[in-house]
Amino acid sequence: MEIEGISPAADVARSRTAIESLGVRVLESHVNVESLQASTKPLVSQILLESSGIASWVAPTDSIDVGNSGTSIRLLLGEMAGSRISARLTGDDSIRGRPMGRVVEPLRKMGATIRGEDGGEHAPLEVAGTRLQGVIHQLPVASAQVKSALLLAGLLAEGETGVEEPAQSRDHTERLLEYLGVRISRSGKRLIVKSTNIRNAKVTVPGDVSSAAFLLVAAALLPGSAVEVTDVGLNPTRTGILDVLRRFGADVRTEDVRDECGEPRGTVRVSYGNRRALVVATLDELPLVALLGTAAEGETIVRDAAELRVKESDRIAAIVDGLGRMGADIRGTPDGFIVKGPTKLEGAAVDVSGDHRIAMTLAVAALTAKGETMISGWESVAVSYPGFEQDLRHLVVP
Repeated sequence: MEIEGISPAADVARSRTAIESLGVRVLESHVNVESLQASTKPLVSQILLESSGIASWVAPTDSIDVGNSGTSIRLLLGEMAGSRISARLTGDDSIRGRPMGRVVEPLRKMGATIRGEDGGEHAPLEVAGTRLQGVIHQLPVASAQVKSALLLAGLLAEGETGVEEPAQSRDHTERLLEYLGVRISRSGKRLIVKSTNIRNAKVTVPGDVSSAAFLLVAAALLPGSAVEVTDVGLNPTRTGILDVLRRFGADVRTEDVRDECGEPRGTVRVSYGNRRALVVATLDELPLVALLGTAAEGETIVRDAAELRVKESDRIAAIVDGLGRMGADIRGTPDGFIVKGPTKLEGAAVDVSGDHRIAMTLAVAALTAKGETMISGWESVAVSYPGFEQDLRHLVVP
């Protein structure tokens, strides 16, 4: 299989290392070097995967360390549960503190053998591959990671595996599986798969709109600014931040929208506009919504977002603390936060609690603030967007 557009993010690198430890051969076919001002940023943009399938996997010689990648550990659990090998999966302090029972328990209902800390609620987790039986799962909380793990396990199970969520989560996995020849049946909110093989194909990965969001929000906040991002993913389950920016009053335009490898993509342009308060529920980019709220007239309210408390950090506490130190009128609630604006931000010393999204949000906040902002934990940005600082410098006019 050939994959083009691979991100240089640390999370992706962890996934690559994990599958290599299972015997999958990964070849870099070429390297694209993109110049940014006086520096260069190497980007592995294309890889080839050589494997005879999951039946050819070998047991790793050591634990598989996913670092900070929750997606890696949960999807690996789904695949390895129906394999013929055993392995131990672990990660950094954040991963070892994140809830794993939400994927472990439904996999156990399919016959998976998984052991771990606190009865499998936390990593490290030991999984012994075994024969799985299809089950209809009704998830209490919408989760793309859990759904994806169960769909992947379903491809290895006897009979049908169904996954039903209370609300739509990101659908990248089912789009990709269908592009690769997997038949997915739909009945209401339920997705159903059967054991099958996937076809060999070339996959082109679009740019990540969640990473682009930090630059787009910066354009929306700074008078006279505009940012254009090309070949970015426009999957409707991921473009909530664009809807938020429109409601905020920014000028948001999409062009050259097309479908490729099952995923819509195109060009997005955002420029400064009016600034209105918002009411927002669950969204990946909620820390950025808090920042928008500091510039909006009135109260910006985020609710139904308790999942933020069990991400790489407690993102509610982290963004309330960080923006609060910069002078924002913000307070946390059990499932979100309330921001009163507009307020003028001041530079401050802030700590991002090892969370890449909090780090980048506070960097954008620093662009709007008076004075210098010192961000502790900046190295966490490499988890999802190692080129962020260079790209931001490239865009900022002295």
